[in-house]
Amino acid sequence: MNPKGSGKNSRTDNQEIQGLRERIDDVDLKVLKLLNARAKLAAEIGKVKSRSRRTVYIPSREREIFKRLTAANEGPFPNEGVRAVFREIVSASRSLERPLKVAYFGPEATFTHLASLRQFGGSAQHVPRAGIADVFDAVERRQAEYGVVPVENSTEGVVSHTLDLFVTSDLTIFAEIVLPISHDLLSQSGKLEDVARVVSHPQALAQCRKWLDRNLPNVPRLEVHSTSAAAQAAKEDPTTAAISSEFAGDYYGLKVVQSKVEDNVNNVTRFLVIGHETPPRSKHDVTSLMFSIKKDEVGALYNVLEVFARNRVNLSKIESRPMKNQAWEYIFFLDLQGHLAEPAVKKALKEVEKRCFFLKVLGSYPRAG
Repeated sequence: MNPKGSGKNSRTDNQEIQGLRERIDDVDLKVLKLLNARAKLAAEIGKVKSRSRRTVYIPSREREIFKRLTAANEGPFPNEGVRAVFREIVSASRSLERPLKVAYFGPEATFTHLASLRQFGGSAQHVPRAGIADVFDAVERRQAEYGVVPVENSTEGVVSHTLDLFVTSDLTIFAEIVLPISHDLLSQSGKLEDVARVVSHPQALAQCRKWLDRNLPNVPRLEVHSTSAAAQAAKEDPTTAAISSEFAGDYYGLKVVQSKVEDNVNNVTRFLVIGHETPPRSKHDVTSLMFSIKKDEVGALYNVLEVFARNRVNLSKIESRPMKNQAWEYIFFLDLQGHLAEPAVKKALKEVEKRCFFLKVLGSYPRAG
């Protein structure tokens, strides 16, 4: 039996909820009106850019929008929500200037797909490509304005195939994306006891090795070409579990056996946005370049790196890759802090070029926020 007066309280609560919902509806209409006012301004910017043939995608401008809005946010709406909402607002507004086509290393629901969505929003046309070389080819042939490819993981290191493709490609790096990588174990039932095999991309399996050794020591592990392909395999076989993303689990309708099975909780992957243009200079830029040294000179590599130190240019990364057409010859890939147009960077590169067998600048672009 309900307590006396509970019906009256229920009616009062319903009336209060209805009143609040009506106020929310009113706010929603105001937000919609402001969104359309913003869209009209974005369309006007698009007309101006079209006259001067400027790019519609400026990553530093978008980062400044998110930074300014989260700094001004007084809550209770969370900052992550602000970024997510305005990412889609910016994406939709940008599509009014000109719809963007973005190729990414697929298939659908890979981490590269997620990185592409995070960078360009849902209003861009995201087109999967079977391989990293196919992404480069799509952008080179202008079948897509931009491409998104992985370049390194904090646990497993560089994606060598991406670096190798820059040797012969004329494309430049337009932006970078740093995405936290969290792996879930996914299956049809969501039960650990149903798992007879685990499938995933080799890097994902390596990033979860300790968890698998501890929890599924006798279960065979099979490699496939992507974490998304692993999720597809789990969808087709009830005894198969995939190591993949929460995004892929939702996309393929799988249940979570265990979330966050990666060994390193600070696991992140860096992706590059490649294109034909150079982005405008921002306040926080990275310049990437590749070079080969004069091998027969003693201290040749030191002589190159010393130039940056003397000009007070900070280096954040250096990798070496073997040349494909010459045994025991190497190409070095280097990231430095600063923009190609900065006097110290420009001076250093001019001197470095004299000390190298060859030097190629891959791009100056905004650091990931």
